[in-house]
Amino acid sequence: MLRTLVALVFCAAFQLRPAAAADLEVGQLKCAYAPVPLGVQTPAPNLSWQLASEQRNTRQTAYRVLVSDNEKLLSQHVGNIWDSQKVTSDASIQVRYAGQPLQSTKTYYWQVMVWDQAGRASAWSKPAKWQMGLLAPADWEGAQWIAYEELPAAQVDVLPVDGKKDIAQNNNVLPLLRKDFTVRKRLARATAFISGLGQFEMSLNGQKVGNHFLDPAWTKYNKHAQYVTFDLTGQLKKGPNTLGVMLGNGFYYVPPVKGRFRKLKSAFGYPKLLCRVVLDYQDGSSENIISDATWKTAPGPITFSSIYGGEDYNATLEPTGWDAPRFNDAAWKTALVVSGPPEVTSQSAEPLKVHETFTARKITAVQPNKWLYDFGQNASGIIELKVQGRAGDTIRVYPAELLKADNTAAQRATGGPYYFTYVLKGKGLETWRPRFSYYGFRYAQVEGGVPKGEANASNRPVIVALTALHTRNAAPRVGEFSCSNDLFNRTNKLIDWSIKSNLASVFTDCPHREKLGWQEETHLMGSSIRYNYDIAALCRKVIEDLRVSQLPDGLIPEIAPEYVKFEWGGDMFRDSPEWGSSSIILPWYVYQWYGDQQVLAESYPMMQRYVAYLGTKADGHILSQGLGDWYDLGPKPPGVSQHTPMGVTGTATYYYDLTILANVAHLLGKADDAARYEKLGAEVKAAFNARFFNKTTKQYATGSQAANAMAVYMGLVEPQDKAAVIENIVQDIRSRNNSLTAGDIGYRYLLQVLDEAGRSDVIFTMNNRSDVPGYGYQLAKGATALTESWAALPTVSNNHLMLGHLMEWFYGGLAGIRPADGAVAFNKIEIRPTPVGDVTSAKASHESPYGLIVSSWQKTGNAFELTATIPANTTATVYLPATASSKIMEGNVAVAQHNDLKLLGFEQDRARISVGSGTYHFVVTP
Repeated sequence: MLRTLVALVFCAAFQLRPAAAADLEVGQLKCAYAPVPLGVQTPAPNLSWQLASEQRNTRQTAYRVLVSDNEKLLSQHVGNIWDSQKVTSDASIQVRYAGQPLQSTKTYYWQVMVWDQAGRASAWSKPAKWQMGLLAPADWEGAQWIAYEELPAAQVDVLPVDGKKDIAQNNNVLPLLRKDFTVRKRLARATAFISGLGQFEMSLNGQKVGNHFLDPAWTKYNKHAQYVTFDLTGQLKKGPNTLGVMLGNGFYYVPPVKGRFRKLKSAFGYPKLLCRVVLDYQDGSSENIISDATWKTAPGPITFSSIYGGEDYNATLEPTGWDAPRFNDAAWKTALVVSGPPEVTSQSAEPLKVHETFTARKITAVQPNKWLYDFGQNASGIIELKVQGRAGDTIRVYPAELLKADNTAAQRATGGPYYFTYVLKGKGLETWRPRFSYYGFRYAQVEGGVPKGEANASNRPVIVALTALHTRNAAPRVGEFSCSNDLFNRTNKLIDWSIKSNLASVFTDCPHREKLGWQEETHLMGSSIRYNYDIAALCRKVIEDLRVSQLPDGLIPEIAPEYVKFEWGGDMFRDSPEWGSSSIILPWYVYQWYGDQQVLAESYPMMQRYVAYLGTKADGHILSQGLGDWYDLGPKPPGVSQHTPMGVTGTATYYYDLTILANVAHLLGKADDAARYEKLGAEVKAAFNARFFNKTTKQYATGSQAANAMAVYMGLVEPQDKAAVIENIVQDIRSRNNSLTAGDIGYRYLLQVLDEAGRSDVIFTMNNRSDVPGYGYQLAKGATALTESWAALPTVSNNHLMLGHLMEWFYGGLAGIRPADGAVAFNKIEIRPTPVGDVTSAKASHESPYGLIVSSWQKTGNAFELTATIPANTTATVYLPATASSKIMEGNVAVAQHNDLKLLGFEQDRARISVGSGTYHFVVTP
């Protein structure tokens, strides 16, 4: 009887649960855009997950989230911090935490279950976790900024003016700092929260902590700095332990050393450290190790470090064991307590790391005692040197992306002299790499040593190995593209290397002479980058840089963080709407691509202030300041716009800003603001057309590619004139032997307008060539990364981010993966492949916030085949080249016979088919 009763109770309990969907799984849990984030700064982070199911048309209809501060409780499916209960919603991204207040430094564990459209429940996801950062200044527990020395106040220069007299005077000491401490009990967890300005490298008991490069992220240091969070649990031991920190200058201080390149003269201060290490013991108690006057400091073996000039290291000055217990630091001085930035927040964007490595393809003697290493790829990075020799022997390495006529390193266009110097300590095989500076290079010219295996009559140091290490932001790769056209594949790789080389803690223009965050790139190249890399967190960081760099009058400088005020040409290099409008366009694009509405709310005051500033600069609603279509292709050397008159691109961007701001206002429930921006936008549109549109010729301004394309893209063209303006664009390209003229600002819009108008044939013809300036021309000139100029001029950068807009067309046009109109984070997708020119196949994939999207097509005989993958909880419209008389099959079954497909009709020789999630294989034949 008892056994029967237990069985009945068990059955009743089982029947209360929804039927489980055996193939419905929940995974890819992320908090604040990361799988296991440390140092989460927001008190209510956003949570996201992905659904996976073998069944087509899978949609989420409800979810339940559990959050616990106890891993064992969560394993029993108890959310003692937050149990959302069952929430009827299809939201699986950007779900905001809404539980009990989260506590600084604490770790939280969470999991999710969901219900599909049939009411079936998934199993609980595997647990995930996040750790909170320091939410308030008091959470630093009294930690103080400490340093070896302090820059005199008279020499501080937080915004040097280009060309003005230098204020800084000294090559500063690059210090070591150390702290001994004791772990007294069994640890449960140990966490470091640390900021070292300009850059730091942390060690624990003689071993480097983590694998980051150039921590922390670059910021506007007089207002804001970031700290980095490390889990130290596995590196600590019971008993004596030692923390060691090396500090570098970065952008915080650019030393004025004769004979070293120095683009900028920023001097926020000498390097300094802020640190809190939390020791959480298993008995529930905790202890803090903080930066204060009890730390000891001394000059380190790095004798020179500059973000612009390179780095010198003297290994004979290494204090052996300085970052380990039992080191005698009696001769070291007590750290100096100093002031620091007023705001310190968590580094939430991915850090920089070492990625690809390159060994020399060729080593050549170019002059007596000079050897040239060719690594075959122009990339951002550092060198790693392995060398044997005597104490005091010196190796000097000059990195370069191009060569002079005599095959020696050329740095004139990229900033020089820039070099790395290593002084040997003379103890066997020595391995060294720079810590606080990097460059863009393909070649390395080595002086002072001889490659292993070469004649060495003078007994110089033997270079056992010299390797190029590519450094970049560790944003995960989320996209791949390939096609049957070899030139396009090589172009894709060319652009990708410029992206990788300029992904730092800002989107840099180039990895050598400037390394600055020029803001037009963030929105114009943004989609190309987002197809390939998950830059959600990095974009958020850049938006914060914009907010911090905004001036009291509302101006957003062209560079953020703003480290220099360029005065060449007046305010030309500070106040250009196409650059400053990143403050409005980038948050909007982040919302559209990742579904982050919170970033719109946070950015809204900045957006409003910038638009108000533009209004004060407008003359009859026309904005004529700035750079215009920078680096367009004209008869003169590239620079300020040649084909498009000032006022066109700036005013078109102003109108685009107002359109976006009205949309944001609607989303945020600010109807009065939206109406005001719509009214102002209408006035700007009328003024733009009155000033620039020729009603007879249907041309804007000079009829340049940039002028006409931007007018169309921004919605400034009246509907009845749109077709004629687009035809004028096509005719201009044809009249120039199918070549381009648009530059940094206009080219992206030119491609987008042609693609949307169904004229990818023109895009193909423009770019499938090597005989005129463009991508193929650069490749023919030997470029291995995208160059600054269309013509790959050796007088400017040969690794530059700004002209890579064709990559967006590779993914969205040729392969056909694009968000549908009104989509948010690819919840509605278009698969719209474009068979064009001689391309017979193309494939692209993109890991969207909802999951993997794939479009792979090929032409075989008279058939067109497409395989498309659509992630769960999304829908898509598939476009196939077909007419009403075509035969369209999916999985060997006619589309009309599929219950899970819907033929929407035909337009412009394309069939439109509505699909849900799943993988589909379509075949179209006449």
